[in-house]
Amino acid sequence: MSMVSRPDGRTDGRTEDLPDDRPEEPPDTAGGSGHGAGHGSGQGPHHGSGHGRPGHGSGDTTVHGSAGATASASASTSASASASDARHRLTALQGLAALSLDAMASVAYGPESIVLVLAAAGGYGLGFTLPVTLAIAALLAVLVASYRQVIAAYPDGGGSYAVARTHLGRRTALVAAASLVLDYVLNVAVSVTAGVAALTSAFPALYDDRAGICLAVLLLITAINLRGIVDSAKAFLLPTAVFIGAVLTMIVVGLLRDGPASTVTADGHGSALAPHATAVGALLLLKAFASGCSALTGVEAVANAVPSFRAPAARRAQRTEVALGALLGVMLIGLSVLIGRFHLQPVEGVTVLAQLADASLGHNAAFYVVQFATMVLLALAANTSFGGLPVLMGLLARDNYLPHVFGLKADRQVHRHGVLALAAVAAVLLVFSGGDVNTLVPLFAIGVFVGFTLCQVGMVRHWRLDRSPGWRGKALLNGCGALLTGVSAVVVTATKFTEGAWLIVLALPLLVLLFEAVHRAYTRIGARLGLGRVPDPPHRARSLVIVPVSHLSLLTYEALNAAVSLGDEVVAVTVTHGAPEDRPAAEALRRDWELWNPGVELLELPSTTRSIGRPVAAYVTGLTARRPGTRITVLIPEAEPAHLWQRLLQNQRGAVVAHAVRRDTDAVICRLRFRLETDARMW
Repeated sequence: MSMVSRPDGRTDGRTEDLPDDRPEEPPDTAGGSGHGAGHGSGQGPHHGSGHGRPGHGSGDTTVHGSAGATASASASTSASASASDARHRLTALQGLAALSLDAMASVAYGPESIVLVLAAAGGYGLGFTLPVTLAIAALLAVLVASYRQVIAAYPDGGGSYAVARTHLGRRTALVAAASLVLDYVLNVAVSVTAGVAALTSAFPALYDDRAGICLAVLLLITAINLRGIVDSAKAFLLPTAVFIGAVLTMIVVGLLRDGPASTVTADGHGSALAPHATAVGALLLLKAFASGCSALTGVEAVANAVPSFRAPAARRAQRTEVALGALLGVMLIGLSVLIGRFHLQPVEGVTVLAQLADASLGHNAAFYVVQFATMVLLALAANTSFGGLPVLMGLLARDNYLPHVFGLKADRQVHRHGVLALAAVAAVLLVFSGGDVNTLVPLFAIGVFVGFTLCQVGMVRHWRLDRSPGWRGKALLNGCGALLTGVSAVVVTATKFTEGAWLIVLALPLLVLLFEAVHRAYTRIGARLGLGRVPDPPHRARSLVIVPVSHLSLLTYEALNAAVSLGDEVVAVTVTHGAPEDRPAAEALRRDWELWNPGVELLELPSTTRSIGRPVAAYVTGLTARRPGTRITVLIPEAEPAHLWQRLLQNQRGAVVAHAVRRDTDAVICRLRFRLETDARMW
């Protein structure tokens, strides 16, 4: 057996760790210990100086060339990168298609929610549809004006969370963030189920398959969003335009009619009016107002996703917000006017929007265009969440309230981890509900009202501190908005509590506790790593590189080349087993090693079991105890096949050894990849 000589010498500090499963870099932040915590949790213990100095040596040579040429090349590269980045960001029109689908689609159920509540007071109660809608439109105007100011004050996005974080404190901001997260997730589930419900209404044979159809629609929307928010905006621009055009045409044509063109859709369906009219009290009006406010969900999405817009991002986002508010307000008021003009009553099995299309356009091709456009837009309204929530999760990750992986962006400016997480949670909700929209609707819109209220309160404080010209009027506007949305949140929660809203009341504080737990974990990691403190100067230490081997090959040759370049002393180790069938291989390796004589001694590690990772880890542990001042690196050579499927042919010995060493020791792990070239004659 070859013996290991005592290591003696000093390291040159070039040891690197290249773990196969190392996480990606956390999001860049302005500084502070919070950001560093992310590095520590991700890969702080593994950083080597080799990666830290990529330009060392060669960088000096470049400087000795033409400084002007270098500056020109740098400017050209920067311009090219900026142009490429801009292509993956939104224009105002694209932002309207990508971030307004939730709000636009709400006109399909917002007016109906008002009518269904007022129907409890009979035909007399329906007369209050327009006043309630005007109150909602007024609140919409307040919200749009407020969020325009939020966009200007917080161009990094975040909406309610950003405002509350600045003016209402950390925990209040977390409540706002949690409410938005819940609203966005529920919006995906409700939008998809509502769209599929419209489809199954037209094709009843598909009713039993609605859960599978919901998951298929969710998969389609997720795939489109993984390609980038601009691609999703382009894909949804046409359906959005068709829906808006169809609804506006229906309103204009309906206003020109003296009576309904057709009542075919409502014929034969039972009326949902209460048989006896009751008094229209304040509670009923409040309930109708709160139910109709479901049409306001999605208004905050633009403010949350400001970084997704092209420069000047804030100005484009403000234009999108105003356009969204104007279109939504016109459609809501127009539909309410038509409800009163045609004296429509809610009936079972037919939506109010379908009745309005029938009355305005007649029961013809135009009617089916409206229905089809509504169905498509309802299904695609989930895209609003895919545009807003990943950006919000990125901000929470930056502030150390979510794992930093949610702050990463792909080449197309996609927070892909946020997109996938949203899709996964929404899929669970769809499976839980069985694709039934009535199971999810009671949970919807509570979170957004909490976010609205906190945002409005935060903006009131913002104006009080800012005291710019006209601040009193702006603060009064936001204060009224906070009062209205706060009342709506209380009324909706109280009226829907037994129908499932209790889940939101329970989930909201649990989500806040989750944020707090993540933040505490990052704080502990930052303290352990000494983030925020200047460390001592680097110093040299003894260096020993251990190379596990099982046979002689080019892989072994490359591994020893790398090892002698990295460390002052190199030890090759091989795990041997006492079984008779294993002895020939061990003897062959010993004989070949002596013939090769690479200048590195081979140490055999006997093992009584079939394990190969534990003996190496035990040897490293013993070395660490005997030589506390030595920097030990385990360099694991691995062949990397030319084809992905060929990895199934590997024995994964390297992964097993790496796992054991990482689990049981503090040694640095370096996994050396030897790339196998493709042989065209073999494949």
